[in-house]
Amino acid sequence: MSWALVYSRALAGMSAPLVEVEAHLANGLPAFNIVGLPDTEVKESRDRVRAAIIQSGFDFPARKITVNLAPADLPKESGRFDLPIAIGILAASGQIPAEALKNYELAGELGLSGQIRAVRGVIAMAWAAQKAQRAFILPVANSQQAALLHEATLYGARNLAEVAAHLNQIELIQPITSDNTTPSTHCSVDYPDMADIRGQQTARLALEIAASGGHSLLMSGPPGTGKSMLAQRLPGILPPLTNHELMSVWSLQSLLTSTQQQFSHQRPFRTPHHTASAVALVGGGADPRPGEISLAHHGVLFLDELPEFDRKALEILREPLENGEIHISRAARQVTYPAKFQLIAAMNPCPCGYLGHPKIACRCTVDAIARYRHKISGPLLDRIDLIIEVPSLSSEELFATTSGENSADIQKRVLSARQRQYERQGKINAHLDNKELDQFAHIHQDAKMVLTQILEKLSLSARSFHRLLRIARTLADMAGDQQVDTNHILRAVSFRRAL
Repeated sequence: MSWALVYSRALAGMSAPLVEVEAHLANGLPAFNIVGLPDTEVKESRDRVRAAIIQSGFDFPARKITVNLAPADLPKESGRFDLPIAIGILAASGQIPAEALKNYELAGELGLSGQIRAVRGVIAMAWAAQKAQRAFILPVANSQQAALLHEATLYGARNLAEVAAHLNQIELIQPITSDNTTPSTHCSVDYPDMADIRGQQTARLALEIAASGGHSLLMSGPPGTGKSMLAQRLPGILPPLTNHELMSVWSLQSLLTSTQQQFSHQRPFRTPHHTASAVALVGGGADPRPGEISLAHHGVLFLDELPEFDRKALEILREPLENGEIHISRAARQVTYPAKFQLIAAMNPCPCGYLGHPKIACRCTVDAIARYRHKISGPLLDRIDLIIEVPSLSSEELFATTSGENSADIQKRVLSARQRQYERQGKINAHLDNKELDQFAHIHQDAKMVLTQILEKLSLSARSFHRLLRIARTLADMAGDQQVDTNHILRAVSFRRAL
């Protein structure tokens, strides 16, 4: 047989469209051509494939070889097609039974010795192969990531010879199982402890509210008051990642280059510098990759020195804060990445940082303070749930020997509050849309009257009203109350301080 078909996958954001790798051997002068919109990395696979086949003990056919990557209008990039191309040539030359390939999909970059190296996007490709009801042969270095898909049939191969022996039924590769590759998603994870925070009771409570309902938080205060320390401790009081969340987080990580990937059971905590561009935050490039907001999916995005970020970059956050995803459009590609992150931001009250400080005088003019605060637009502030002040600590609080409550105790209350939300509505309060909020808020009649007065007095927008109601619903859940009463409304207002 001089023709063979091998199934593989390309990458388009979080999806993995099917690629049919066709190998054909014809008479004529020896040649090796790859067609089907391959990029430079794919074109270079000719030399890697030839060397890998020879070094693995197989015959490289001295014929005119044509490899077609279909569909032709889908761009093909990276070395993941090395393995399917090599297997296609071996099948077309009769060294592997072509019939055995119909139940498999393959991906992997080949070394010159035949070794199979890790590739990007394995989780997305394995998931697509599972839905197509085909087994997936992948580099053994990617086994831990793909093993999160418990229902997929996966085989981790070290080299080309192993894959050929498996397809020839000479020596079968053992399927990957989650038991020996992936530790428990609820394993012990070390986070900074809330007990390290001295004083700041209001900020600690705001952090617990944010964790309980999944709310965004902006902290304003002088330098050195503990804003960054508080933000770093939020992941430690959040619930552990579920297996579904872990798969989403690792799927995004698998799209990065090998030097950037971080496969951890910790909740993502991304802290981009304020010089980060809009593309760095939201993602992009000719082949759009996920940015910081997507890499913070199911975790925390901490923006320190918020007014120092480029205003255009901050304005791009408005859509993902509302919808939980980001759409990236380029001339040749359009992709959508998930971005359900918790935004935690910190800023100083003025450029010098000491406005309102009890002992240090502020050196800023009124105009300088106004310009500084106006770097954050009203529509963006409107999308932040909790806005609080973090004041400077007194000497008594700094020298206090008693530590605050630890993260483990706070996490128990957070888990309890979230459990109530899942039992009532199937999601956390921050993810309720307006219709669901009307259905599940359960506002007491007296609280409605108070809320009406607050709306008229503060001239709140409809978005601010709903965010205020979500915070009040979370406060009720933290207290174990079925209804949102007046006390919850008033406390929610106190955590929505205008800048």
